Amino acid sequence: MLHDEGGTGRPILLLHGLMGSARTWRRHVPWLREHGHVHTFDAAGHGRSAPDELTTEAFVADLHAHLHGLTEPLTVLGHSMGALHAWCFAAAHPERVTALVLEDMAPDFRGRTAANWAAMVEQWPQPFPTENAVLDHFGPVAGRYFLDSFVRREDGWHLHGDVATFRDISEEWGARHFWDEWNSVRVPALLLEGEFTITPEGQMRQMATRPGTEYVLVEGAGHLVHDDRPDEFRAAVERFLTTHSLSRGRL
Repeated sequence: MLHDEGGTGRPILLLHGLMGSARTWRRHVPWLREHGHVHTFDAAGHGRSAPDELTTEAFVADLHAHLHGLTEPLTVLGHSMGALHAWCFAAAHPERVTALVLEDMAPDFRGRTAANWAAMVEQWPQPFPTENAVLDHFGPVAGRYFLDSFVRREDGWHLHGDVATFRDISEEWGARHFWDEWNSVRVPALLLEGEFTITPEGQMRQMATRPGTEYVLVEGAGHLVHDDRPDEFRAAVERFLTTHSLSRGRL
């Protein structure tokens, strides 16, 4: 589901990570409006129906289907799963993307499994009765991320999707790689990796060997770079957007 967040000028699209929502970008939308017309997007399976097949291609197709009203090429910012969808969208529809900002995601997680992680999620004490209960369980940074994502009902805060769906989305990443899609992208890109990343070591630096790609290691940040180090995130993104403000061509 696409959300118009306001602003004027070139369109900027924000894609959230696994188990996130469009609202996880809300603390950054105000300053991003200074750089363009901002839109956020709720991925399939996150508060709405998942695709029949939980493949990256299916999620990219769902994204493309919701962007029919946006005709100008997009600057796409993606976190984690959203970053993967961003560069795969750029690979599948090169005419639709003018620049990418990719946060803490790599092309090759083969050999990893989400089974233990999913079992842990199943043990979360749902529903969480209060906001403070969410913050106490996850901490202030991840807690805000989940408060922005969970569904609030009369009895408290609930996960906004099926654990099995989230697990299977992640399991696909452990069975294939996305280097070919990345290497086919021909637009400027900024890569932001947290010091305490979840990505395989060295892969984001390897991605940055592609022409037109800038890499930034954000010290002190974990996987949620934009929430862990919001000032550093903003500075890097604004510098990139300003540098490429007139860049509409391919590399």
